[in-house]
Amino acid sequence: MRPSLLQYLKLLILLAFGGVTTTHVPKPDVPSSLEALPVDGHFSFHDVFAAARDFGNMYSFPPVAVLHPSSVADIATTVRHVFLMGEHSTLTVAARGHGHSLYGQSQAAGGIVIRMESLQSNGMRVHPGASPYIDASGGELWINVLHETLKYGLAPKSWTDYLHLTVGGTLSNAGVSGQTFRHGPQISNVDELEIVTGRGDIITCSPEQNSDLFHAALGGLGQFGIITRARIALEPAPKMVRWIRVLYIGFRKLRRRPGNAHFRRENIRLY
Repeated sequence: MRPSLLQYLKLLILLAFGGVTTTHVPKPDVPSSLEALPVDGHFSFHDVFAAARDFGNMYSFPPVAVLHPSSVADIATTVRHVFLMGEHSTLTVAARGHGHSLYGQSQAAGGIVIRMESLQSNGMRVHPGASPYIDASGGELWINVLHETLKYGLAPKSWTDYLHLTVGGTLSNAGVSGQTFRHGPQISNVDELEIVTGRGDIITCSPEQNSDLFHAALGGLGQFGIITRARIALEPAPKMVRWIRVLYIGFRKLRRRPGNAHFRRENIRLY
């Protein structure tokens, strides 16, 4: 039977105003099994709809629980629990930073969403010297990384153009910005990672140690593990930078006459 015009209209309205919403009814023993896990943080089961939206606002997949981890061990314990349930289990896990994904990648339909920003309290450690770097949690915001490194006159080499994103989130996607032409994307300026694998193991990796996992996780969209810590290369921070916003009237102007752009310049003091 062919869909009616009314059915098509209902689908269009759903896509336009609310996206696609899918509700999975969890097995009754899943919440109780999660509550029994020995974690320092906690699971919440009543605020799941807040974790069922992202920046794209196209899909809504409510999880059965949200983990607010107090430590990396909490994440490893949870992932290991899901892994031991076996391949026939439908329970999934998704790491969520600020939820700036477009197609529901930071959601887990009927699964567990890990609120990575709960790890911010673990602190950051700046190591100045000939080759300076900072160790930052995967749930830390880049704007907080900048504020911490500026105390030492240092700054990360490569950025995203919007800094209210998590370290683990952008490193899982590459991290491209206006500095990419000079320093490469953010994933090219990482010296070491700490990752929770799909088995629930906590592994430290670098170009010299567990290099396959290191290169797979950087830009790997979270498919090879959850980035819980990153060692980010730093450089001396300038005292002033120039920010230029170029506004083109239309695509034809951008393509044919790039010199005809309206732009504004602002000098921004860093410290």
